[in-house]
Amino acid sequence: MTQQKHYPHHIDLKPVMHVEGVVRLPGSKSISNRILLLSALAEGETKIVDLLASDDTAVMLSALTALGVHWTQEDLGPDAGVHQVHRVRGAGGAAGVAFPNHKADLFMGNAGTAIRPLTAALAVIGGDYTLHGVQRMHERPIGDLVDALNAVGAQIEYTGNPGYPPLHIHKGHITAARLSVRGDVSSQFLTALLMVAPLMARGHDVTIDVVGELISKPYIEITLNLMRRFGVTVEQDGWAAFTVRAGQSYKSPGTIHVEGDASSASYFLAAGAIAGGPVRVEGVGRDSIQGDVRFAEALEQMGARITMGDNWIEAKSSGPLKAVDLDFNHIPDAAMTIAVAALYAEGTTTLRNIASWRVKETDRIAAMATELRKLGAEVEEGADYLKVTPPAVIGTAAIDTYDDHRMAMCFSLASLDGAARRGNTIRINDPKCVAKTFPDYFAAFAGIAHDNLI
Repeated sequence: MTQQKHYPHHIDLKPVMHVEGVVRLPGSKSISNRILLLSALAEGETKIVDLLASDDTAVMLSALTALGVHWTQEDLGPDAGVHQVHRVRGAGGAAGVAFPNHKADLFMGNAGTAIRPLTAALAVIGGDYTLHGVQRMHERPIGDLVDALNAVGAQIEYTGNPGYPPLHIHKGHITAARLSVRGDVSSQFLTALLMVAPLMARGHDVTIDVVGELISKPYIEITLNLMRRFGVTVEQDGWAAFTVRAGQSYKSPGTIHVEGDASSASYFLAAGAIAGGPVRVEGVGRDSIQGDVRFAEALEQMGARITMGDNWIEAKSSGPLKAVDLDFNHIPDAAMTIAVAALYAEGTTTLRNIASWRVKETDRIAAMATELRKLGAEVEEGADYLKVTPPAVIGTAAIDTYDDHRMAMCFSLASLDGAARRGNTIRINDPKCVAKTFPDYFAAFAGIAHDNLI
């Protein structure tokens, strides 16, 4: 399980003139939680190398324990080349998938990558399960997923606000060959249905239709890629329909490695672009299955110099950054980093098609606007866009983080003295929120910081 770290109430980041170095990224959250569930649904034992150690993966591991899924963890020394190995004994077999425990109360924290697919899996497998989380989780929509499942015979009941967790899952009877789900709120709803489609396709093909525009398509590509690794192929009709042919089931690939987190890479790459560099991140590269590596393209358009290898990406400054006007629907998480990098750009940066920010760990459009204004930026926010005009001098500020890991990590960049435009300390309140995906973030950030001004 995740080792508990101690975090202060706030961290004061002193101005940094130059950044340079190499950062080994923690494992991807999106990949880690998908692999954990697929391993639990598969036949055989799966060896998972470099699983992310964080709050969100701890939530999934705890849920698997409560469901009776056996797993072990081996911590390896720093000389081993990997951080740790997990072994998960799958609940799949010739007769299908059945978790040992048919009744469980599951606490899901604020982990969307855990609660959405697990809800779908439990609804299809059947049993008596309750799922709940922190207060913010109870404000994050799940209605489109629940509606899609209940429409074909699942028995999922809301025990609080309709459309939101907490949930009570009873044993249903799913026989339908076709489901439909909205694609414009969260791609995690489609991911959840895709992951459980083989469980439904025992005697007939199962097709999932997407209603409306599908957002965050690269995250669906991660799902499809990992399903293939576990022996299930999905046929696509563009992004409008997905079909799983009858008779497929998950089988352990034996050993599977977790890529470094591409969203986490964005902070270090942006730092290199803002304050000299070069900064190299290891664990993702040109062969990554994560769409967020395309963040590097956005940085390049802002004027950064980007180089890339099979398993690394490097960024360095080539002069002041330039403002951009881009659609970030495909990389919503990494796009937050662009909003802070905009503080160092010449002109007004516009981030478009980011409505999904509203239903994340916090309302990220509102939160980013509020905190950027504290630094002196001129910000215009809309239902699905953000415009950021940098101040002449970035002001000192105490940044509130809204229990959102990405807010804390993004705003660490405001401590960089890009083009010597500022000299004030940035305070990050409630830094423990980074434990959700990157418990050692501030140590890693300090590791590339050089020439502190104070």
